[in-house]
Amino acid sequence: MNRIDARFSALREQQRTGLITFLTAGDPDPALTPVAMAALVEHGVDLIELGMPFSDPMADGPVIQQANERALAKGVGLKHVLDALRQFRVGDTATPVILMGYLNPIERYGTNQFIADAAAAGADGLLLVDCPIEESAGYRPLLDAHDLKQIHLIAPTTPAERRLRIAAQASGFIYYVSFKGITGAGHLEQDSALKAIAEIKSETSVPLAVGFGIKDASSAKALGEHADAIVIGSALIERMAPCSDAAALSAAIGGFLQPIRKALSSARD
Repeated sequence: MNRIDARFSALREQQRTGLITFLTAGDPDPALTPVAMAALVEHGVDLIELGMPFSDPMADGPVIQQANERALAKGVGLKHVLDALRQFRVGDTATPVILMGYLNPIERYGTNQFIADAAAAGADGLLLVDCPIEESAGYRPLLDAHDLKQIHLIAPTTPAERRLRIAAQASGFIYYVSFKGITGAGHLEQDSALKAIAEIKSETSVPLAVGFGIKDASSAKALGEHADAIVIGSALIERMAPCSDAAALSAAIGGFLQPIRKALSSARD
Protein backbone atom coordinates (compact mmCIF):
# COMPACT_ATOMS: atom_id res chain seq x y z
CA MET A 1 0.00 0.00 0.00
CA ASN A 2 1.23 3.51 -0.86
CA ARG A 3 2.33 5.34 2.30
CA ILE A 4 -0.26 8.10 1.72
CA ASP A 5 -3.10 5.58 1.66
CA ALA A 6 -1.69 3.79 4.68
CA ARG A 7 -1.38 7.00 6.68
CA PHE A 8 -4.92 8.19 5.96
CA SER A 9 -6.23 4.72 6.76
CA ALA A 10 -4.46 4.92 10.14
CA LEU A 11 -5.82 8.41 10.77
CA ARG A 12 -9.37 7.18 10.13
CA GLU A 13 -8.92 4.26 12.51
CA GLN A 14 -7.50 6.56 15.18
CA GLN A 15 -10.17 9.21 14.48
CA ARG A 16 -7.47 11.84 14.15
CA THR A 17 -7.11 14.84 11.87
CA GLY A 18 -3.86 14.67 9.93
CA LEU A 19 -1.23 17.40 10.01
CA ILE A 20 0.57 18.10 6.74
CA THR A 21 3.41 20.60 6.62
CA PHE A 22 5.27 22.17 3.72
CA LEU A 23 8.93 23.09 3.61
CA THR A 24 11.14 24.18 0.74
CA ALA A 25 14.08 21.86 0.12
CA GLY A 26 17.34 23.69 0.75
CA ASP A 27 15.91 26.37 3.03
CA PRO A 28 17.17 27.59 5.42
CA ASP A 29 20.19 25.44 4.56
CA PRO A 30 20.53 22.44 2.22
CA ALA A 31 22.24 20.33 4.88
CA LEU A 32 19.35 20.92 7.27
CA THR A 33 16.53 19.68 5.02
CA PRO A 34 16.63 16.02 6.17
CA VAL A 35 17.03 17.27 9.76
CA ALA A 36 13.97 19.50 9.40
CA MET A 37 11.93 16.65 7.94
CA ALA A 38 12.83 14.39 10.86
CA ALA A 39 12.00 17.17 13.33
CA LEU A 40 8.60 17.68 11.72
CA VAL A 41 7.76 14.02 12.27
CA GLU A 42 9.12 14.13 15.82
CA HIS A 43 6.74 17.01 16.58
CA GLY A 44 3.61 15.35 15.23
CA VAL A 45 3.50 15.83 11.47
CA ASP A 46 1.71 13.03 9.60
CA LEU A 47 2.64 13.85 5.99
CA ILE A 48 5.32 16.11 4.51
CA GLU A 49 5.16 18.26 1.40
CA LEU A 50 8.71 18.82 0.20
CA GLY A 51 8.89 21.85 -2.06
CA MET A 52 11.09 21.73 -5.15
CA PRO A 53 12.70 25.17 -5.59
CA PHE A 54 11.61 27.07 -8.71
CA SER A 55 12.27 30.61 -9.90
CA ASP A 56 8.62 31.42 -10.67
CA PRO A 57 6.37 29.81 -8.02
CA MET A 58 3.17 31.45 -9.25
CA ALA A 59 0.84 30.06 -6.57
CA ASP A 60 3.03 31.12 -3.68
CA GLY A 61 3.20 34.32 -1.67
CA PRO A 62 6.26 36.26 -0.52
CA VAL A 63 7.28 33.87 2.29
CA ILE A 64 7.57 30.80 0.07
CA GLN A 65 8.86 32.84 -2.88
CA GLN A 66 11.73 34.02 -0.70
CA ALA A 67 12.37 30.48 0.52
CA ASN A 68 12.64 29.40 -3.12
CA GLU A 69 15.04 32.26 -3.85
CA ARG A 70 17.25 31.39 -0.88
CA ALA A 71 17.41 27.73 -1.90
CA LEU A 72 18.14 28.52 -5.54
CA ALA A 73 20.87 30.96 -4.50
CA LYS A 74 22.55 28.03 -2.76
CA GLY A 75 22.38 25.96 -5.93
CA VAL A 76 19.60 23.62 -4.85
CA GLY A 77 18.01 21.71 -7.75
CA LEU A 78 15.99 18.55 -8.20
CA LYS A 79 18.97 16.28 -7.59
CA HIS A 80 19.51 17.94 -4.21
CA VAL A 81 15.81 17.54 -3.41
CA LEU A 82 15.98 13.81 -4.12
CA ASP A 83 19.23 13.49 -2.15
CA ALA A 84 17.56 15.11 0.88
CA LEU A 85 14.66 12.69 0.57
CA ARG A 86 17.02 9.71 0.39
CA GLN A 87 18.77 10.89 3.55
CA PHE A 88 15.44 11.28 5.33
CA ARG A 89 14.40 7.77 4.30
CA VAL A 90 17.45 6.27 6.04
CA GLY A 91 15.76 6.99 9.36
CA ASP A 92 12.10 7.12 8.36
CA THR A 93 10.46 4.63 6.03
CA ALA A 94 6.87 5.31 7.13
CA THR A 95 6.08 9.03 6.77
CA PRO A 96 4.51 9.92 3.40
CA VAL A 97 6.39 12.56 1.39
CA ILE A 98 4.78 14.48 -1.45
CA LEU A 99 7.06 16.41 -3.78
CA MET A 100 5.43 19.76 -4.57
CA GLY A 101 6.40 22.14 -7.33
CA TYR A 102 6.08 23.08 -10.97
CA LEU A 103 6.50 21.32 -14.30
CA ASN A 104 9.35 23.32 -15.81
CA PRO A 105 12.24 21.90 -13.72
CA ILE A 106 10.82 18.39 -14.09
CA GLU A 107 10.61 18.67 -17.86
CA ARG A 108 14.20 19.93 -17.98
CA TYR A 109 15.28 16.97 -15.81
CA GLY A 110 13.29 14.59 -18.04
CA THR A 111 9.79 13.75 -16.88
CA ASN A 112 10.03 9.97 -17.15
CA GLN A 113 13.43 9.89 -15.50
CA PHE A 114 12.31 12.21 -12.71
CA ILE A 115 9.27 10.09 -11.87
CA ALA A 116 11.44 6.98 -11.70
CA ASP A 117 14.12 8.73 -9.63
CA ALA A 118 11.54 10.29 -7.27
CA ALA A 119 10.00 6.90 -6.58
CA ALA A 120 13.43 5.33 -6.03
CA ALA A 121 14.34 8.12 -3.59
CA GLY A 122 11.23 7.40 -1.51
CA ALA A 123 8.57 9.83 -2.72
CA ASP A 124 4.91 8.84 -2.43
CA GLY A 125 3.24 11.47 -4.56
CA LEU A 126 3.58 14.58 -6.69
CA LEU A 127 1.67 17.83 -6.38
CA LEU A 128 2.33 19.84 -9.53
CA VAL A 129 0.65 23.21 -9.28
CA ASP A 130 0.61 23.85 -13.03
CA CYS A 131 -0.39 20.33 -14.12
CA PRO A 132 -4.20 20.12 -14.02
CA ILE A 133 -6.15 16.96 -14.78
CA GLU A 134 -6.42 17.95 -18.45
CA GLU A 135 -2.63 17.66 -18.80
CA SER A 136 -1.93 14.77 -16.44
CA ALA A 137 -3.23 11.87 -18.54
CA GLY A 138 0.17 11.34 -20.16
CA TYR A 139 1.88 11.04 -16.78
CA ARG A 140 -0.67 8.78 -15.08
CA PRO A 141 0.53 5.39 -16.41
CA LEU A 142 4.10 6.07 -15.31
CA LEU A 143 2.99 7.41 -11.93
CA ASP A 144 0.85 4.31 -11.45
CA ALA A 145 3.74 2.05 -12.45
CA HIS A 146 5.84 3.58 -9.66
CA ASP A 147 2.96 3.74 -7.15
CA LEU A 148 3.08 7.54 -7.00
CA LYS A 149 -0.09 9.52 -6.37
CA GLN A 150 -0.78 12.74 -8.24
CA ILE A 151 -2.35 15.14 -5.77
CA HIS A 152 -4.90 17.48 -7.35
CA LEU A 153 -6.02 20.91 -6.20
CA ILE A 154 -9.57 22.21 -5.89
CA ALA A 155 -10.13 25.92 -5.33
CA PRO A 156 -13.17 28.03 -4.38
CA THR A 157 -13.34 29.07 -8.04
CA THR A 158 -13.40 25.49 -9.39
CA PRO A 159 -16.72 24.94 -11.24
CA ALA A 160 -18.91 22.14 -9.91
CA GLU A 161 -18.59 20.03 -13.07
CA ARG A 162 -14.81 20.22 -13.04
CA ARG A 163 -14.71 19.53 -9.32
CA LEU A 164 -16.58 16.27 -9.95
CA ARG A 165 -14.04 15.32 -12.64
CA ILE A 166 -11.16 15.94 -10.24
CA ALA A 167 -12.90 13.98 -7.50
CA ALA A 168 -13.42 11.05 -9.89
CA GLN A 169 -9.73 10.92 -10.86
CA ALA A 170 -8.18 11.83 -7.52
CA SER A 171 -5.92 9.54 -5.54
CA GLY A 172 -4.00 9.87 -2.29
CA PHE A 173 -5.86 12.97 -1.15
CA ILE A 174 -7.42 16.10 -2.59
CA TYR A 175 -5.92 19.45 -1.60
CA TYR A 176 -8.62 22.09 -1.12
CA VAL A 177 -7.36 25.66 -1.33
CA SER A 178 -9.43 27.45 1.30
CA PHE A 179 -9.45 30.91 -0.29
CA LYS A 180 -8.79 32.67 -3.58
CA GLY A 181 -5.20 33.89 -3.71
CA ILE A 182 -1.63 32.86 -3.08
CA THR A 183 -0.09 31.02 -0.14
CA GLY A 184 0.35 33.01 3.03
CA ALA A 185 -2.01 35.78 1.93
CA GLY A 186 -5.52 36.78 2.90
CA HIS A 187 -7.71 35.68 5.75
CA LEU A 188 -9.32 32.30 6.23
CA GLU A 189 -12.91 32.37 4.98
CA GLN A 190 -14.12 29.76 7.43
CA ASP A 191 -17.83 29.60 6.56
CA SER A 192 -17.27 29.23 2.82
CA ALA A 193 -14.45 26.74 3.43
CA LEU A 194 -16.65 24.56 5.65
CA LYS A 195 -19.42 24.60 3.03
CA ALA A 196 -16.98 23.53 0.32
CA ILE A 197 -15.48 20.81 2.52
CA ALA A 198 -18.93 19.31 3.09
CA GLU A 199 -19.75 19.42 -0.61
CA ILE A 200 -16.47 17.82 -1.73
CA LYS A 201 -16.67 15.10 0.92
CA SER A 202 -20.15 14.23 -0.34
CA GLU A 203 -18.72 13.71 -3.83
CA THR A 204 -15.75 11.45 -3.09
CA SER A 205 -14.30 9.03 -0.55
CA VAL A 206 -10.75 10.27 -1.25
CA PRO A 207 -9.36 12.07 1.83
CA LEU A 208 -9.59 15.84 1.81
CA ALA A 209 -6.80 18.11 3.07
CA VAL A 210 -7.30 21.85 3.47
CA GLY A 211 -4.60 24.48 3.22
CA PHE A 212 -3.94 28.22 2.64
CA GLY A 213 -4.71 30.60 5.47
CA ILE A 214 -4.11 28.15 8.33
CA LYS A 215 -1.60 29.86 10.58
CA ASP A 216 -2.26 28.83 14.17
CA ALA A 217 -4.03 26.44 16.54
CA SER A 218 -7.46 28.08 16.31
CA SER A 219 -7.64 28.06 12.50
CA ALA A 220 -6.24 24.51 12.43
CA LYS A 221 -8.89 23.28 14.85
CA ALA A 222 -11.73 25.11 13.07
CA LEU A 223 -11.08 23.26 9.81
CA GLY A 224 -9.61 20.12 11.38
CA GLU A 225 -13.01 19.29 12.84
CA HIS A 226 -14.30 18.77 9.29
CA ALA A 227 -11.34 17.92 7.02
CA ASP A 228 -9.25 14.76 6.98
CA ALA A 229 -6.06 16.83 7.26
CA ILE A 230 -4.91 20.42 7.37
CA VAL A 231 -1.87 21.86 5.60
CA ILE A 232 0.47 24.53 6.98
CA GLY A 233 3.29 26.11 4.98
CA SER A 234 4.08 29.81 5.10
CA ALA A 235 3.63 30.26 8.85
CA LEU A 236 6.04 27.39 9.53
CA ILE A 237 8.62 28.56 7.00
CA GLU A 238 8.69 31.98 8.67
CA ARG A 239 9.71 30.32 11.95
CA MET A 240 12.33 28.13 10.28
CA ALA A 241 13.97 30.83 8.14
CA PRO A 242 16.30 32.31 10.81
CA CYS A 243 17.58 28.93 12.04
CA SER A 244 21.21 28.16 11.33
CA ASP A 245 21.67 24.82 13.10
CA ALA A 246 19.77 21.64 13.89
CA ALA A 247 19.03 22.52 17.52
CA ALA A 248 17.54 25.92 16.68
CA LEU A 249 15.55 24.41 13.83
CA SER A 250 14.07 21.64 15.98
CA ALA A 251 13.20 24.13 18.71
CA ALA A 252 11.47 26.46 16.26
CA ILE A 253 9.50 23.61 14.68
CA GLY A 254 8.47 22.18 18.03
CA GLY A 255 7.46 25.51 19.50
CA PHE A 256 5.29 26.31 16.51
CA LEU A 257 3.69 22.90 16.01
CA GLN A 258 3.00 21.89 19.62
CA PRO A 259 -0.18 24.00 20.08
CA ILE A 260 -1.38 23.10 16.58
CA ARG A 261 -0.94 19.38 17.16
CA LYS A 262 -2.73 19.72 20.51
CA ALA A 263 -5.61 21.60 18.87
CA LEU A 264 -5.98 18.95 16.17
CA SER A 265 -5.95 16.19 18.76
CA SER A 266 -9.01 17.76 20.37
CA ALA A 267 -10.68 18.76 17.10
CA ARG A 268 -12.90 15.67 16.97
CA ASP A 269 -13.51 15.26 20.70
